[in-house]
Formats: sequence, C-alpha cells, structure tokens
Amino acid sequence: MAEKLVIVGAGVAGVNAATKLVDSGYPGKDITIIDMGKDPYNRKYSEVMEGFLGAGGWSDGKLTYHTSIGGQLSKYCGEEKAMELFDEVINNFKRFHPKPEEVQCSDPQAEPDFIKPYFGLRLFPVWHVGTDYLHEIGKNWYDFLVKSGVNFIWENKVTSIDFNINELKYEGPPISEVVKVLSYDRLMFAVGKSGIDFGKQLADDYELPTEPKPVQIGVRFEAPQEHFQKLIDISYDFKLYRKFDEGVSLRSFCTNNNAAYVAVEETYGNHSYNGHAKKDEAFRNNMTNFGILMEIPGIEEPFAWSRELVSKVNKEGTGLYYSPTRTPSTTSEGEDVSAVSITEEQMSEVRSVFHGYYSYIDDFIDDMKKVFPTLGDDWGVYIPEVKYLSPEPLVNYENLSLNDFPNVHFVGDALSARGITVSGAQGIYVTDYILEQNKEYPDFHEHF
Repeated sequence: MAEKLVIVGAGVAGVNAATKLVDSGYPGKDITIIDMGKDPYNRKYSEVMEGFLGAGGWSDGKLTYHTSIGGQLSKYCGEEKAMELFDEVINNFKRFHPKPEEVQCSDPQAEPDFIKPYFGLRLFPVWHVGTDYLHEIGKNWYDFLVKSGVNFIWENKVTSIDFNINELKYEGPPISEVVKVLSYDRLMFAVGKSGIDFGKQLADDYELPTEPKPVQIGVRFEAPQEHFQKLIDISYDFKLYRKFDEGVSLRSFCTNNNAAYVAVEETYGNHSYNGHAKKDEAFRNNMTNFGILMEIPGIEEPFAWSRELVSKVNKEGTGLYYSPTRTPSTTSEGEDVSAVSITEEQMSEVRSVFHGYYSYIDDFIDDMKKVFPTLGDDWGVYIPEVKYLSPEPLVNYENLSLNDFPNVHFVGDALSARGITVSGAQGIYVTDYILEQNKEYPDFHEHF
C-alpha cells in the first residue's frame, strides 16, 4: 500500500506531480487533489486564479525554457536535472494538446543594437501554447488523471493544516460552517497565487524560517503590435529591463502578440491585470501587451504593502485604465475589459498611491518611445499588475520539504516559483523523492 498523498492545489505544480506519479505506477486512488476552483469542464473563462491547472492553465501558456527564469530551480537540483524536469513539463503539455505539432519553441540568438542605449534585453527560448489550446489541454489532462483513479475535491477551501497529526480541515461548497477532515501520510502544498496568504499564515503558525521577497508591482501595457514588430521578429516574449540608481529595477514581463488580450485577475477581492494570447488566427487583433513590473527592495512586509496598494488603486473592486488617446480594448469574447477609465488629472492620485514609485514606470515608457520611434500616444496601461510573493519557506533542497516536517513539501508559487515551467518542474522534482520512498511497498514496487 502506497502513502496517502494529498495535494493542496490543482495548479500546474500539483497536476504535473500527480501525472508523474501515476505514470510511474503510483496508485491513483492514493492521490487526492483539493482545490477552491472547478474542473476544466465547469471553469469559466473569467475564473483565472483557481481551478484545474491554476492560473498557469488559464494563461496563454508561455513555457520559458531557461533555468534563470522563474525561481532558480537549478539551485535545488543543478542545471542538467532542471532542464530534464523542464522537458517533462513541456512534454506533458504536448502530450495532452489536440495539435501537439503546433507547440514550437522560439529560440532567439541575437540582441539587437537599437535596444542597448536605453534597456537591457533578456532573450530566452519559449514554447508558446496559446490560451485557446490550454483549455482543451486541461480537459484532456483532467480526463487522464480521473481515469487513472486520482481523487479530486472541487470548490472546497482548506482552512487549516495540522502538520503534527497529518490532518487538514476544509469546507465547501459553498464555503460554509460545515468542516470536513482529511488525513494524509504525505502533503504537497501547491496552492498557487490565490493561496499565498494561507502559506504565509502557516509559516507564521509554525514559525518556519523564511526568506523575504521584494515587491513586484506595476501595470499592464498595451499598444498596436506594429510599434514592436522589429523586436517581436527576434523574440516573441522579449524582456526589457532597467535598473535605477535607487535600487528599483523594472522589467517587461509576459509579452503577448498577434491575438493578444488583457485579462483580469481577481485576488483578495480586488482586480489586477495580466495578458493572454490565442494561437488561432481567427482571433488576431494585431495588438501587443506586456507587464511593466517594478521590483522594489527594502519594504517591510512586502506582501501586505502590495495588497494595500492594490486595494487603494481599485475603485469598488475594479482596476483602472489610462491612455493619452486610446479607449480600453475588448477581451477575445468581445467583452469590455473590466476597468475604470481615468484622466491625466486623475493619474496624479494614482501616482501618490504608488508612493512616488510610479515615476519609474513613466520613465520606462518614455524610453520605449525612443527605442520604438513610431510609438506615440496610442498606448494604454491597465493598473495594477502585481505578482504577490509571500516569504519563501526555507526547505530541504533534496525534496523541497520542511526540515521539521519531512512529509510536507512546498512547490510552485508557495515556494516563490514564477511561471508555468518552473512550477511544474518543482512538482515533478518532489515526485522523484516520493517514488523512491514508496519502493518499499510490495504492491507498488511491482509497477515501478
């Protein structure tokens, strides 16, 4: 009999972990995945944060193929092993893709000279799946796991975990006062972006040693694609960056082109923004969007600081849109992006809410006009875009477990991973250890 494994969170990390386990002979009946969201057949397009494959599975599916992006996986397992894990994640997405031949890797080689006077530029190999295909991948992937015997508990929220007695409590649906109990032999904490607050609470409750992470906040920038075409031809997902004397650094993040749409993320009752891109040419709109994120060091309680700023920017739970000349775009479904349009005069209030840091974004946009000379005032920004990063728990590098609780593993955003590839790789990395531990069980060993 194998260990009873409970995975908290059905995002990219947890799903890749479960897939590796059942592929290796681990009995699906001994794996339970619990999530606040819905399965891929019932998950709505607007439900970005929770559900099968998590926020990563409801994005546009950019799989960055480099170890320096997304959380430095190589510090746990070395460069060679990290790349092997990335291959496994990418192969899973291709495996459940209805047209796997369309998943291609762009591998830019040259850094153009016209960027260098104003920005640094980071170019990495990227596999682009596309928002439209991700939803089909999710259904195929989910069907496979269900047929393999994996137990799913949907629309339930884990409210507490007792590491000392290997037990968690959860409630729902709907979220109510009816509390249920689930026991485990081994726990994988893979809560993703929407569970970062819970992860922080666990760290506080158990006095776990943690490493603080800087604030990452900014805007989602959007403009006609033609302005950036000479760089897009080199790299689909280009990453511009600048570092200022004051220690604040800025970077473009998650570039979307061709069929590019701005998406709303609802977290902690407020809106922030992200970007999607579909592969089907029928959705082509010739727009480009990307995040402009500031990394601000030295702020005490960065998680609380970011959350408070987002709350102040939101107007009745809705983010803002500003442009010198453009109106907000629509979603791929033809609906208006949820945002309150504001004037230049009202931007002064936004700048004050950002505690003076917004001037760096202004400078970044001004410099882009010098690099891309056709870019005038036909751009807009959705405010805010934020990457919530809780303090990262310090884990055992061998298996990403807590030193005091070796049967509890942190993966994905709960371990400050940023991006689909790294999150999935962390989940698979832990499963290698779980498989090794479970060789002792006779009924499992015969499948291994």
